[in-house]
Amino acid sequence: MDIQNKLDTLARSKFRSRFHLKETDKEYIKEKGWTTIESHAIDFITKRLAPAHPLNDGHQTPWKGHPVFIAQHATATCCRECLYKWHHIAKNKELNGEEINYIVNLIKAYLEREMKP
Repeated sequence: MDIQNKLDTLARSKFRSRFHLKETDKEYIKEKGWTTIESHAIDFITKRLAPAHPLNDGHQTPWKGHPVFIAQHATATCCRECLYKWHHIAKNKELNGEEINYIVNLIKAYLEREMKP
C-alpha cells in the first residue's frame, strides 16, 4: 500500500482522525523548515521506536509538544503495538533502515497534508 492510501485508511479511523496540527505546530514547521523536521522525526523514531524493546513501549510518544508526536499518533507510528496492528511491522525486533524510512516518510506525508490550507 502506498503512503497516500495508508494515510486515507488511517483517516477513516475514529481515533486516528482526531489528531490534527494546531496553528502553533504549523508555525513551528514553517520556522524550522522541512529538513529540521525530518531530522527530528528520524531522531525520535531511531531512539524511541526502533529498538526491539523500546523503553516505556506504549507510552514513549508524548501527546503534544512537537508536530512529529502528533503525526506519530495520527499515523499509528507511536508504539510497537500500533506499528504491528496498522503497518504489520513485527514487534520484538529492531527496526531496519527500510522500516525507519517508511515511518519517517509516512510522518512527513501526514505533516505535508496537514500543512495544506
